[in-house]
Amino acid sequence: MYKLIAIDIDDTLINDDKEVTPATQTALEEAVAAGVVVTLATGRAYASAQAIARQTGLNVPIITYQGALVKNLMDEKVLYERYVPQDAVRKLFNYCVEHNLHLQTYIDDKLYAREENQKLVDYATLNGTKYYIEPDWEKLVPQKTPKMLIIDDPDFLDELSPILRGLLGDSVHITKSKPHFLEIMHHEGTKGLALEFLAAHFGCELSETIAVGDSWNDHEMLEAAGLGVAMANAIPALKDIADFVTLSNNEDGVKYAIDKFILQTAE
Repeated sequence: MYKLIAIDIDDTLINDDKEVTPATQTALEEAVAAGVVVTLATGRAYASAQAIARQTGLNVPIITYQGALVKNLMDEKVLYERYVPQDAVRKLFNYCVEHNLHLQTYIDDKLYAREENQKLVDYATLNGTKYYIEPDWEKLVPQKTPKMLIIDDPDFLDELSPILRGLLGDSVHITKSKPHFLEIMHHEGTKGLALEFLAAHFGCELSETIAVGDSWNDHEMLEAAGLGVAMANAIPALKDIADFVTLSNNEDGVKYAIDKFILQTAE
């Protein structure tokens, strides 16, 4: 029944030790052997996501930057890309400089920031990403970026989000990937639209797709998919819209979902 499954990485596919367990790895391989397209859908940069995808033996296009970039693993051909509109980039840089907020941007799959601080160091460590410092932010504005990221206190970001929506308008998509991460993409840079694109690419209906995630940035793809699966460790709002809640990322929740809905070996 299901032909494609899109799986978030952090706190979904990988456990709290940042590993894909052998049991989950086996489930991924069994799904592929059963003729199902297994792909990743992450807010991470392609450079960071592809390392995990290759470890798991996948050779399909993967969804990165929240859906702003879909790229082949085999030949690294770009299939779908949406950049943050130039006007929004400039407005966001201006706002963050004026209000002394930590803003990161991605250019040619490299992470840039205006200054080195603990937020940047912790983020880079978390994602295994190298970063570059460019104090003259005017040099960064004209460059194409699929995603911009503000790191701050979760409550502050909740207050900031509607302010930025008013400032930047409908040209952008704003979402939280984790409580401390507010991410800004092109308005067509969502995991849901990327899933729609991949379903069409592989010639299957959205009703034949499964999406698995844990955070609010996953809600578009859970809503778009034929079956939306939330992890047991997912935020309550995502569980509320999910068709099914599987086990947690530390209990091989992805494996359980594959066993139940693809291999049909689980209760």
